[in-house]
Amino acid sequence: MKMTINGLKKFWQDEEGLGTLEILLIVAVLVAIAIIFRKWIVSWFQKLIGDANSDLKDNSAVAPCAPSPTTSCAP
Repeated sequence: MKMTINGLKKFWQDEEGLGTLEILLIVAVLVAIAIIFRKWIVSWFQKLIGDANSDLKDNSAVAPCAPSPTTSCAP
């Protein structure tokens, strides 16, 4: 137990790794990319949702397949 506590203290006091500035720069770049490509991202997302919706409508008439040892669901 004492080893775990000492390990956590050492981890908490470790100053290596990502700093606040680096994280803020990464977030700023991601936000800038999202703003620049927002029209493309929105149209891609709407197309993706539209395709999924049409696939669901097309498959609504298909009976579900319950495979058993004597039958197969393969087309």
